Amino acid sequence: MGLVRSLVIYHNPVIRTPMRRFYRDLLRKGDLVFDIGAHVGTRARAMRAAGARVVALEPQAPFSSFLRLTLPRDIRLVEAAAGAEESVAEMAVSSRHPTVSSLKSGFVQSAGAAPGFEHVRWDRTQQVQVTTLDRLIREEGLPRYIKIDVEGFELEVLSGLSQPVEMISVEYLPGLPDLSRAVIDRLLELGPYRFNPVQGEAASFLWDDWRDGDATKDWLRSLPADAVSGDLYARLPGTAAYDCALAVPST
Repeated sequence: MGLVRSLVIYHNPVIRTPMRRFYRDLLRKGDLVFDIGAHVGTRARAMRAAGARVVALEPQAPFSSFLRLTLPRDIRLVEAAAGAEESVAEMAVSSRHPTVSSLKSGFVQSAGAAPGFEHVRWDRTQQVQVTTLDRLIREEGLPRYIKIDVEGFELEVLSGLSQPVEMISVEYLPGLPDLSRAVIDRLLELGPYRFNPVQGEAASFLWDDWRDGDATKDWLRSLPADAVSGDLYARLPGTAAYDCALAVPST
């Protein structure tokens, strides 16, 4: 039921069409991109449609099996999570709301008390393989863009990255602002990133300008706990990602 629910929500033209347009403007043909937390593959397919070479990570059954059967053959699927080190870890799984399954220690307790998670139950666990971004880079090369959507585990994923990448996006959760602020600090340890959010599945940037870490953390503090979640994009000034990102229309 969780897989069916996710397909109904994310694998439909209402989300797919603007997402493809967004990535078409953001990426260039031949870009290497990593999709960390591929879920049902909506983003991976959109990035491939933009001409990118996609490496998609998804550890959670049955989504990894669905992707193995349905993804285009030129998308490399890795049935593993990303983290701070190579290991085997236990994922807390919500069968009904699988998008909030997480490897983050303490996430279930923290999220369970946050607005928007009142009806979520984490009812089982799954053992998953964990690799690192550094390992993927050794295997595939340095990506131009990394998308990370791993329900509170973003900081651990970035701990497995030892060099800056032109552009990275991470999920932000208004109900758990400390997590997002720690992720911003980690990104700034890697490089002088500037930031711009995309709210929900809007497929457009919220701001006309790209802001520094302090301004972005101030914005996160201003959000009510029940505000819609989204993706926070980080890009390095003076790179091709900077020029492409500036050209993407915002609302």
